Amino acid sequence: MNNVITLILAGGVGTRLFPLTSDRAKPAVPFGGQYRIIDFALSNCLHSELRQILVLPQYKSHSLMKHLRDGWSVFNPSLGE
Repeated sequence: MNNVITLILAGGVGTRLFPLTSDRAKPAVPFGGQYRIIDFALSNCLHSELRQILVLPQYKSHSLMKHLRDGWSVFNPSLGE
């Protein structure tokens, strides 16, 4: 599993969730308090022992990148994660 790189394509415009996606990408929409929609995919990766993850944002990525930086600091770049 050490050689596996996981790619997460982090959503587009999200027109079906419109008032929630007017300022942020669909994966960054809050779900259940402090969690975001992207947390489901990231949690599945961690539980599957996939720790080399690339998130590829497509649309209004600022809030998504802030959430990843602030909430997912469990990865250690010196270990290649």
